[in-house]
Amino acid sequence: MKSLKALAMVTVLGLALAMGAGCAKKNVEAEVAAPVVEKAPSAKEVSKKLTKNVVYFEFNKYDIKAEYRDMLQQMADTLKQYPSITVLIAGNCDERGTQEYNQALGERRARAVYDYLVRLGVPAEQLDIISFGEDRPAVAGTGEEVWAKNRRDNFTIMAY
Repeated sequence: MKSLKALAMVTVLGLALAMGAGCAKKNVEAEVAAPVVEKAPSAKEVSKKLTKNVVYFEFNKYDIKAEYRDMLQQMADTLKQYPSITVLIAGNCDERGTQEYNQALGERRARAVYDYLVRLGVPAEQLDIISFGEDRPAVAGTGEEVWAKNRRDNFTIMAY
């Protein structure tokens, strides 16, 4: 009979301990909200923003105007942060001049931006250039307003 009482007592104690464990204090530390960590944008998302950049040039010029330096600095910072992104810099001209001249001028424009980005620390492997000369106008027509919009470098993402 004693062993039956002892067995009953051990069972009751075991149940009491099990129930007590279920009613243990809540871990207050676990309830503290974890800090919100912002997810960095993907290379694909960043690439879309880069293609919106355009550098415009004066007639018969290929030097980069001061107004584009901040934009190009931001572009360089982004490209250094996302080394998987590769960009094609396309030089374009207005319709004035010969086909050959505009082809060469478009290349000089693209090369000017390429060199500037490399000087800002962008690896040359992330950049490539092409000249479309006058073959791909942004705006059709004639006149200084139209021509000004066609004298440009624009950017195409080749890989992200």
